Amino acid sequence: MSHPQRAAAFISDAERTTWHDETLWFVRQKRDKAVYGIPEFQQLRQLASDIKAHTLSRLDEYLEQFERNAQANGVTVHWAADAAEHNRIVLELIRKAGATSLVKSKSMLTEECHLNPYLVKNGIAVVDTDLGERIVQLREEAPSHLVLPAIHLKKEDVGETFHLHLGTPKGEKDPQQLTEAARQHLREKFLIGEVAITGVNFAVAETGAVVVCTNEGNADLGVNLARVHIACMGMEKLIPRTADLGVFTRLLARSATGQPVTTYTSHFARPAEGREMHIVIVDNGRTRQLGRPDFRNSLKCIRCGACMNTCPVYRRSGGHSYDFTVPGPIGAILSPNIDLHKHSSLPFASTLCGSCTDVCPVKIDIHAQLYKWRQLIGEQGELPATKKLGMKLLSSVLARPGIYRLGGKVAREGLRFLPHGLTHAQALNPWAKARELPAAPKQSFRDWYAAQVK
Repeated sequence: MSHPQRAAAFISDAERTTWHDETLWFVRQKRDKAVYGIPEFQQLRQLASDIKAHTLSRLDEYLEQFERNAQANGVTVHWAADAAEHNRIVLELIRKAGATSLVKSKSMLTEECHLNPYLVKNGIAVVDTDLGERIVQLREEAPSHLVLPAIHLKKEDVGETFHLHLGTPKGEKDPQQLTEAARQHLREKFLIGEVAITGVNFAVAETGAVVVCTNEGNADLGVNLARVHIACMGMEKLIPRTADLGVFTRLLARSATGQPVTTYTSHFARPAEGREMHIVIVDNGRTRQLGRPDFRNSLKCIRCGACMNTCPVYRRSGGHSYDFTVPGPIGAILSPNIDLHKHSSLPFASTLCGSCTDVCPVKIDIHAQLYKWRQLIGEQGELPATKKLGMKLLSSVLARPGIYRLGGKVAREGLRFLPHGLTHAQALNPWAKARELPAAPKQSFRDWYAAQVK
């Protein structure tokens, strides 16, 4: 299914669509307030972008430096070319530890690799410990947002889910009561978890340490209670020095939720005595994206979700309509790199308004890359047949001034006399589902200009 087809199911519930839109815009406003309080914010954005550009230009060197320093700290480093290899490595580590259960903090990389279903299929019990992630896991849904994985759900939905799975009273929708129920439920899972998996927000080449940012402290609790810690990271998460980290931590939370900083910013450099720490570094298409000059900047992404919170298409169509781990504008850039045919509709899920680029904390030219993907999709013959035919007809008209002028005149006259029910029939004019056509002008700009010159 294409993005418009999946989005149709979401927008059919007008009340939920409006609520989703307003909620995310509220988060965007919080981001703006946090940004305006930092006079040097634009300089921080440029510095972060430059650091990332430098790192990507020497990614092979920094990866090797990171591996050396991590190994010197007593950490075992693994390399995975794709999602399948990542999953096999993680399963082998779990089995080697003799474990049958694990606790996992939020990790978009493991979602990208579909680790959870793979482990469950192989007899491993997986518990997501981030509250939002746990909610969608219980519902057997994918996250719909990078930072706010359950943002598509209302408190009534959560109450129903917890009643079904955690035994809370039917009809309970008080957030405090629901959070307490989740806390008690998850605490038990932490205590019996034999292996802890975390994502990685930043990896420091200079020290071989990884940094995990959370607001709930679940990553810290899981790692400190389990005997084995497995950190899964995309290879683009590197930064050169610890001194660079402060630039990104000042940008990340402000861009994501409007906070000055995440509640917990935890550094994991070496395993505690008698324990193990493993880092799995994953490619899964990243080197291919690195080799595309037009799209290399997308690897600067720090997964803050700011582009989603501001995007008028994402806010009104929901994250699940993208059918990709990373939804929204940045996901529409990353997804065709993984599977161009499957995700060919996503670069068109944008108005190209540029708001995503304006809020990106590392200055990724998102809207320009979306436009470039549209060109490549056309060149690769992945446009729908109707769009191909429409573009051919339009190009023929635009290439012939006489036909263009005649078409404009016919359209102006037709809009004045045809009934509204015909011009706005959804079967004939899907554009008019949520829009009103403007009143047709009496004359074209060309005719007006010719009259003015005379």
